[in-house]
Amino acid sequence: MKNKILSIIAVLVIVEGGVAMRDSFAQTTSTVQHEDMDGHLGHHTGSPSDGAFHRRFEDADKWAKEFDNPERDAWQKPEEILDALHLKPTSIVADIGAGTGYFSVRIAKRIPDGKIFAADIEPDMVSYLGERAHREHLTNLVPVLATAGAANLPEPVDVVLVVDTYHHIGNRPQYFAKLKSSLRPGGWLAIVDFKADSPSGPPAQYRISPEKITEELNAAGYSLLETLQFLPRQYYLIFQKRN
Repeated sequence: MKNKILSIIAVLVIVEGGVAMRDSFAQTTSTVQHEDMDGHLGHHTGSPSDGAFHRRFEDADKWAKEFDNPERDAWQKPEEILDALHLKPTSIVADIGAGTGYFSVRIAKRIPDGKIFAADIEPDMVSYLGERAHREHLTNLVPVLATAGAANLPEPVDVVLVVDTYHHIGNRPQYFAKLKSSLRPGGWLAIVDFKADSPSGPPAQYRISPEKITEELNAAGYSLLETLQFLPRQYYLIFQKRN
C-alpha cells in the first residue's frame, strides 16, 4: 500500500511539473506574440533556412485587441506612413500581411474610387477583414487569401505596402521578384519593419537591417527611392520596380 501511495505521489509530481513547464512555455510564447506587433505572415510553414521568422496568427478577434490598439498609433504613425505614399483617390493598393486591417481600413478611406487588396495567409484574418469591411461599409476593401510564396493579388496595383511583415516572408528575393508582375509600371513597394534596437518586434536574430533589405530587393529587381526616418521604432523604405 505504501509503495502504491508513493507511486501516485510521483505521478502527481510529474504531472505538476509538466503543467508548470507548459505554463512557462505559454508565458514565453505570449511575450513573443506581444513583441511581434502586426507581423501577420508568420502563419506560413517551411524550412528555417529560408530566412523567415515562422509563427501563426490565429484567432483574429484576439489579435485585433493588440493590432488595433489606439496606443499603437503613437509609435506606428499610420497616417504619416500613408501620407508618404501620396495615394490618389483612384489608387489601387495591396497591403501584404494585412492582419485585422489596421492599415487597410485607413487606406480604403483614402482611396474612395480605388481599391485596397488586404492580403493575409491566415484564413481567420481574411474572414475578419471581410466582416470588418462589411461592418464599416468599405466596399473598396477586398480581402485576399495569400500563400507563403505569393500574395495572390487579383490584379496589378500601384503600391504594395508591407508593414511589420517582411521578416516573416521566406525566400524573399524570389518572393518579391514574383511580386513584380503584380506592380504596375513605375509601381512602388513600401517596407516598414523593426530597427535592431526597437523595444518591440521579432527576436533579435530575425530583425533585418535596411541594408540587407535593400540588397535583397535589388536582387529581386527593385531600386531604393527613399529612406524615411520619422518612425521611432522602425525604418521606412520605398522602392520602385525596375522594368
